[in-house]
Amino acid sequence: MKIIWLGHSGFRIEIEDQVLLIDPWLSNNPSFPDEERERAIQGTTAILMTHGHSDHIEDIPAIASATGAPVAGVYELAEWMEKSHGLTGIGFGKGGTIRLGRVEVTLVNAVHSSSTHKDGQRHYVGVEAGFMISGEGKTIYVSGDTDVMADMEIFNDLHSPDIGLLSCGGYFTMDMRRAAYAANKFFNFKTVIPCHYKTFPMLEQSADVLIQALPNVDVVEPEVMHSIDL
Repeated sequence: MKIIWLGHSGFRIEIEDQVLLIDPWLSNNPSFPDEERERAIQGTTAILMTHGHSDHIEDIPAIASATGAPVAGVYELAEWMEKSHGLTGIGFGKGGTIRLGRVEVTLVNAVHSSSTHKDGQRHYVGVEAGFMISGEGKTIYVSGDTDVMADMEIFNDLHSPDIGLLSCGGYFTMDMRRAAYAANKFFNFKTVIPCHYKTFPMLEQSADVLIQALPNVDVVEPEVMHSIDL
């Protein structure tokens, strides 16, 4: 399994027979080098969307059109992508599981918001979510943009994720301290990869607090387009 950070909350995950892109925001992402775009999207088999904010979905129509990959997420967001951009959507609901090749993806709860803009108008496109992605004998929890939730205890009981991709930059999501609390309180992660940080000055710039709070977990500070092999 290869997990590659695309900056901000975006990831490329090579798992089983799939190449999954999670919230791939590339074009206006100050963390992402433009010259890496083709390498980032090459071979994409599906795109997973946590919610509708522009720093998560802005590039999805272009990437999906270029690769032919379907876009999967909460029903209303997938439907909006179909109707607004002519994409192939896979819409499902929280607690629901879809199969992408040999990979299972379950939609789980998050606490945030979900809207997008078109023609100067704001459109609410369903609700925010996270994912449990299972394959190669491992399960990845993609938190999406969220605060700490008691639901996380249920997620661990049902899915026992080994790997946490946690939004923890603060301001818009939980910060490093709150993410560390969630990891210690609710999960038994072997590996944690922070995201939704460093992108803008208002977000946390270091994962030191997370690292210090999780001494028994491998906290990996990702580098853009560098593979984390698990």
